[in-house]
Amino acid sequence: MIVGAVAGVTAAAFAAFSLFAAARRPSDRASALAWRWLAAGSATWLVGIAVRPLADGTPFVVTFADLVLLAGTAMLAVGTGLCAVRQARGQALLRDLADAYVCAASLFVIGWVSLFGPAYRDAGDAGTFAVTLASPLLCLVLACAVGPAVVPARRSAWPVGLAALAVLAAVTASETVTALARLTGDEPPLGQVWLAPAAFLLLAAVAWSDRTARPDISGEDRDEAAGDAMAEAGAEPGEQQETESSAAEGETEELVGQTASSLLSAAPLVLVVAAAVVVLLRVLGGGVQGPVPVLALVSVSVVVVLVLRLFVVLMETGRMRRLVDLGERQLHDLAESTGDVVLVCDYEGVVREIGEGVETTYGYRPEDIVGRRIFDYIHPEDVPAIQVAMRAMSLDEEPAENAGTCMVACRVRASDGTWRPTESVATRRVRGEELLLVTTRDVSDQEALRNQVAHLTFHDGVTGLPNRAYFEERTREVLARPGAGAAAVVFLDLDGFTAVNDSVGHASGDYLLGQAARRLRAAVRADDTLARWGGDEFAVLLEGATDAQTAVDLAERLVRTVSSEPFRVADRDVALTASVGVAFADEDVSSADLIRNADVAMARAKELGGRRVEVFAAHMHTDVVRRLELAADLQRALLENQFAIEYQPVVDLATSRVTAVEALVRWWRGSAFVPPELFLGPAEDTGLIVPLSEWILREACREVASWHASSWKIGLSLNLSARQIMAPRFVESVESALSESGLPPSALTLEVIEEMLVEDAEETVNRLSELRELGVRLAIDDFGTGYASLALLRQLPVDMIKIDPSFVSGLGRDETLTLLTRTIVRLGHDLGLIVVAEGIERQEQLELLREMGCTRGQGFLVARPMAARGVDSLMHTDMPSMPSGV
Repeated sequence: MIVGAVAGVTAAAFAAFSLFAAARRPSDRASALAWRWLAAGSATWLVGIAVRPLADGTPFVVTFADLVLLAGTAMLAVGTGLCAVRQARGQALLRDLADAYVCAASLFVIGWVSLFGPAYRDAGDAGTFAVTLASPLLCLVLACAVGPAVVPARRSAWPVGLAALAVLAAVTASETVTALARLTGDEPPLGQVWLAPAAFLLLAAVAWSDRTARPDISGEDRDEAAGDAMAEAGAEPGEQQETESSAAEGETEELVGQTASSLLSAAPLVLVVAAAVVVLLRVLGGGVQGPVPVLALVSVSVVVVLVLRLFVVLMETGRMRRLVDLGERQLHDLAESTGDVVLVCDYEGVVREIGEGVETTYGYRPEDIVGRRIFDYIHPEDVPAIQVAMRAMSLDEEPAENAGTCMVACRVRASDGTWRPTESVATRRVRGEELLLVTTRDVSDQEALRNQVAHLTFHDGVTGLPNRAYFEERTREVLARPGAGAAAVVFLDLDGFTAVNDSVGHASGDYLLGQAARRLRAAVRADDTLARWGGDEFAVLLEGATDAQTAVDLAERLVRTVSSEPFRVADRDVALTASVGVAFADEDVSSADLIRNADVAMARAKELGGRRVEVFAAHMHTDVVRRLELAADLQRALLENQFAIEYQPVVDLATSRVTAVEALVRWWRGSAFVPPELFLGPAEDTGLIVPLSEWILREACREVASWHASSWKIGLSLNLSARQIMAPRFVESVESALSESGLPPSALTLEVIEEMLVEDAEETVNRLSELRELGVRLAIDDFGTGYASLALLRQLPVDMIKIDPSFVSGLGRDETLTLLTRTIVRLGHDLGLIVVAEGIERQEQLELLREMGCTRGQGFLVARPMAARGVDSLMHTDMPSMPSGV
């Protein structure tokens, strides 16, 4: 006994010291509190074991040392219970207490039959026997009480809890052996002496393990936390391997814990069966010794507890079943409220149950569907894919990833015979047999919306034709196919469509485009692709143009279709023509280049007057590139002041006196002279004509103002472009140029051609009227070309008309032109306007003009354009009355 006491004291002291020291290391206070209880229990137990040799000599059955040992054991039990994941409460607490009682009672029965029965017979005194046996029974009850909570725990305190449970088991076994030794008067066996010390040494060793210092993380949380920590710290490969090892260790511990929980749940029944077998064998072997009522009472109590436990389990099972049924009803109601159709079927497709929503969605009554196969209502083309999906979900086959749930899309036949697009989710449902829970949603509206979006993406909203994106994609597809060399692209532009929008509005313009689209659709072949390219442009893709003439014939047919009869818009007839370009595919041309070539050919047809067909030629693209380069050079020329102004005198035909000069722009690109007809058109197209015209206006006004300052009162004439008139602050720019130069407004004459008075007539007349209010004079250039109505002379207060050179060139040679020129001169006199004849180059022309009464003229016969210093030499001199040359 002395050796056992010394060993027990030493082991318990070491355990107490280790636990007190380790209590400072855990990351959670619960573990620290559990270890303090264990340390206090170990210290109390060692005190009891130390004084037991002295107390055993007293005449008392239960000594002071036994009470101290029981107190230490109780503290150890509290500390062991605190090592659990969480403290059981409510029904869980009652369940744990019931299991603990059943286990303790079963072990008591086994111990009674095996050990305590004979000892009771030898003791003879029931009171002494009961008091002696109280200590090990209390230890047994404490161990069984905390065991169910500690064994399945998975946290940092788990190893210490298991070691402490081992201490409780060892103490229980040691106290049982000690009690038997007291009852029989024998010495305890040598193995019992070292049982408790060994358990305490195990507890001390576990308290210092690295596992106890880790935070309380388990399972997936441990893996995620470890991975995040390593990522933030920039873990090396070796450290990453340690993290993976920790995760694997956590998974192993979790698996062990789950296995322990399963075994622990079965432990009460196993012990009850073991107790029953032991009792049966003893009865068959010669009967049970000792007080049978005690054994019967314990056995009956165990049966009662088991019955109560079974009743509680049945109640929990019923409650869980009701919850499952409630969840299914709620799920069914939720699905019905969302408009989905919910059904249950087997893997053969036979419908077992179906919701009421099938009648609302598809028009079938539920009772008509139940018992029939779902494949009878699914489109035949979709059935094979659904059967494959259902076989994949079957439990008979090897389960694949996500095999428990499957999403399918198919077409379902409604009661009216229409096929409805649907999206379904099938979930494996095990309830007595293998079934599928299918939730089906009618996506007809979504499908229609997707189709509408796709149509709007590739079709024009005004004409309903394919749009530019579709045409480009289709052209790429056609050229990618073998034999694409037979393809051709036709571009068509409606001549004069801009005037339609300006006169009757954009809404009416869109209506006209719709009419044009219908005409063109009727003119092209069924296999051709007609698209609206944008604005008033249309494009046609000919996929089977066997020869060039086929495409040209189609292009000419499109021109005739547009101009065959007027379009009816806003209660008026609008006559339009079309400019058409044709381009043919070859092996080297891409779809983008083919479309560009047709566009270039169409632009060429428009430049040539419209209502014609042009076939693309390589020089057309070269001309376009040249015009682009010329536009870039024009912009550079403006910045570098490469332009100059020449002045062509206007003389009084009666006196040969210079009355005005017309400012003409000249461009010297380096040492090369660029004719005005080459750059004025590109300048007008690019808008550079506006800053160029403003520069000419300021420079010419400044020069003529200097002549006025020298007492030479002559006028200045300038040509206006359409873009210049429509430019913002045009009138203000003229007023500013006059103010800066000091030139009187009456000395400035601005010329417009008749064509400008037809296009945007109202806006143009308003702008020119504002100039007239400034005191600036107005002239109609190239008068007689037939664009303008004579009524405009009444709407616009002009001061001068200039006869077009084409009329003057025929004087004396063409009687008709001579008569027209005489009529224009007489008309000008009758209206009180100054008449200027342009392009005088022969003496005969000059004499006829004088005879007609034309007051002023200009031309090479009178004077060529010259620089400002050349005009200075004419100051205060008159032109020869009968010039014979230039």
